[in-house]
Amino acid sequence: MSIKMEYHNPVLLHPSVDDLVTNADGIYVDCTFGGGGHSKEILSRLSAHGKLFSFDQDLDALNNAIDDERFTLINQNFRFLQNSLLFHGISQVDGILADLGVSSHQFDATERGFSIRGNAPLDMRMNIMQNTDAQQVINEYNEEDLADIFYHYGELREARKLAREIVHHRKNKRIATTEELKNVFSFVPAHKQNKFFAQVFQAIRIEVNQELEALKEMLTQSLEILKPNGRLVVISYHSLEDRLVKRFMKNGMFQGEPERDIYGNYHKSFDLLRTKALIPDETEIAQNSRARSAKMRTAIKR
Repeated sequence: MSIKMEYHNPVLLHPSVDDLVTNADGIYVDCTFGGGGHSKEILSRLSAHGKLFSFDQDLDALNNAIDDERFTLINQNFRFLQNSLLFHGISQVDGILADLGVSSHQFDATERGFSIRGNAPLDMRMNIMQNTDAQQVINEYNEEDLADIFYHYGELREARKLAREIVHHRKNKRIATTEELKNVFSFVPAHKQNKFFAQVFQAIRIEVNQELEALKEMLTQSLEILKPNGRLVVISYHSLEDRLVKRFMKNGMFQGEPERDIYGNYHKSFDLLRTKALIPDETEIAQNSRARSAKMRTAIKR
């Protein structure tokens, strides 16, 4: 099997697969194939009878497909997890792994518009076949919707001001590139720009790709797809993702409180493998800066 590891350096590679694979003959899912690093490691733990189904909506990832009869690469967003597996005759699996966020390749491919560095068309689509891109969000969303995106997805307190600035600037000229967008916010002090623009780009990217909605759909489907004692392993990179994962693994919901019986107990769908998120050690962070913000949570289906 041939893997282009430079495409994406997988985070928490061995700990995540250690948590995931408990049955060498089992069926597993890698929701975010990317460069295939996690998938390759999963396959190394499986017997000749094991199977791995990997998902990636990015056409570029298809170039990294693994030549292994136990492996199937599905060019779909993981929000279509259950239907895609059913198409392949699979109703239940032994484990699901999701390494969320943007791959190293997507950040490094300047023309995709994910990175705050350089100048590129405002795109940010993980699936280049979809219609909505970052330019459409910036130039066609109304001021209120833009403010909501920056506040909820970027956690930016000055969200309303940012939305006003965009609407003001686009009246004269369509904002078409990442550099033009950054120039809209020229009032941001130089020492704050990296963090600020990272939050702005994150907010737009999440909206373009509907990342949180896709995550919630995948997590919800995992309840039906996982076998009893099956493992759900999720690696997240910002608090918005991690809060959803943490809450879902704890009580099977994203908001509100579960119903309790007369004794004050509620039905739990998962048991947590560990009470706190696992984070990369200093060695991994030194080798891969993307690992700095990673948090891994693992749950076992009841």
